[in-house]
Amino acid sequence: MKFGKKLATIAIAGAALILGACSNSNSSSSSSDAKIPSKITKKTTIVFWHGMTGVQQSTLKKLTAEFEKANPKVTVKLENQGSYPDLQSKINSTLQSPKNLPTITQAYPGWLYNAAENNLLVDLKPYINNKNVGWGSASASGISSTLLDGAKIKGTQYGIPFNKSIETLTYNKTLLDKYGVKVPKTMAELKTAAETIYKKSKGKVVGAGFDSLSNYYVLGMKNEGVNFTKNINFSGATSKKVINYYADGMKAGYFRIAGSDNYLSGPFANQKVAMFIGTSAGEGFVKQGVGKKFTYGVAARPGKYTMSQGTDIYMFKQASSMQRAAAFKYIKFLTSKKSQLTWANATGYVPVNTSVLNSKAYTDNSDMKTPKILKDATKNMYTLPVTKNANATYSQLSTIMQNILTAAQKKQNVNTQITNGKTKFDAAWKQ
Repeated sequence: MKFGKKLATIAIAGAALILGACSNSNSSSSSSDAKIPSKITKKTTIVFWHGMTGVQQSTLKKLTAEFEKANPKVTVKLENQGSYPDLQSKINSTLQSPKNLPTITQAYPGWLYNAAENNLLVDLKPYINNKNVGWGSASASGISSTLLDGAKIKGTQYGIPFNKSIETLTYNKTLLDKYGVKVPKTMAELKTAAETIYKKSKGKVVGAGFDSLSNYYVLGMKNEGVNFTKNINFSGATSKKVINYYADGMKAGYFRIAGSDNYLSGPFANQKVAMFIGTSAGEGFVKQGVGKKFTYGVAARPGKYTMSQGTDIYMFKQASSMQRAAAFKYIKFLTSKKSQLTWANATGYVPVNTSVLNSKAYTDNSDMKTPKILKDATKNMYTLPVTKNANATYSQLSTIMQNILTAAQKKQNVNTQITNGKTKFDAAWKQ
């Protein structure tokens, strides 16, 4: 489900002013705490922009109705903005007219780098530490400190983790059993398994594929010991090794990309691909698509690392003090143990509340397969760095990789596409 994302270029000359603005904002945090209403005393409407669909959206509506019933003075207007790229585009365009921004929105931190620089976001630390609308402290929230840190922008807690996921391997157990293929645990095993399935099915079933080409490249490099930074040489030996692993499979036919399908869960349900690497939050869609056609399974992503992804909830400063308090109470509700258990069991998202993650009510869920593998699958997590132009470059990777892999599928030499990709990759970091 996944992070299109334009980050602004900050002039060096403005650095002092920006740092000053950040300093002023942080220094006023304690004083702003006193301005937080202790309770919602009048009817208040908050607007929440999101990008949830299917079971995710229906579960969000269910939880919101529960919150409104418990807080009759608060009305939450859920406004679906479409896909994540649509949501990000809407945020970006509306940032030009801040008064039209919602109270809160789902977002990846990289989307809001510029908004933070322009002082449009609410520092949520005072709300976290407020015992009336928050928890009293970050530790009392029960939210993973790693996830909380991931929702910071330049050290300020602007976001609260909400719908988090990791990349996992979804496989057709019935098919793997038929062809005597074991569930792959390494990238080498994935290649062998995919080749075996493709050959034994006489080319009728593609062995495997990756939903996110950006994630594929980033984690491929990380598994080679290289972090995602502007120092990557896209046409270097390590990068080519990662690219050619996928390109070789495309040429031979045992790997594929999602293409116009956007996600491989559709071809997977139709038994056109035996395995795919995608977000754990997609299990609800997989389960619905597969039905009773065959037995599917979920395993840890092959390789050492997996990607921590999914959005946080951020609040905009144009909201009134009462709206801010009401919105944070809503955020607190969505991240509570009860709500996160409902959310995780219904959608496949990883609970942000650690007490849920370790509870039998979650791990023993017979309706979903993801909970049982999370302990092993989350041993080595990698998060996209929130640095200047990292998100924009990450987004550009999808198109770069698609061009390379499409050329490979056509049996073309990919070196030209890799060279072109390096130009685009370097330009994205420097914009």
